[in-house]
Amino acid sequence: MQELTQQELIDRVNHEEEGPFAVFLFTPFCGTCQITERMLEIIRTMQPDLPLVKSNINFLPQLSREWQITSVPCIVMVEAGKEKTFMYRMQSVDELYRRLLPLINN
Repeated sequence: MQELTQQELIDRVNHEEEGPFAVFLFTPFCGTCQITERMLEIIRTMQPDLPLVKSNINFLPQLSREWQITSVPCIVMVEAGKEKTFMYRMQSVDELYRRLLPLINN
């Protein structure tokens, strides 16, 4: 999973032609974030074309304020012209897979 800086993430959000994608927001010492990242790795093994990137929330002060991120881990689904979807509860690989599947089918 590619890790993006704040500027790279802003650029990707503003490039509508790249299509919808998800960004996994984390902090390095968050245990729940590490578990979520492992679940996402399992999903990416099944769906290598899943448009998913990650960013350390500690280095995203502007986006953190704009998106009003309340906690990590957080997965933000970004689609041009639509409201962003925020996921804060990652219960299982199966649930995450079902929620991220629309990104693959676009």
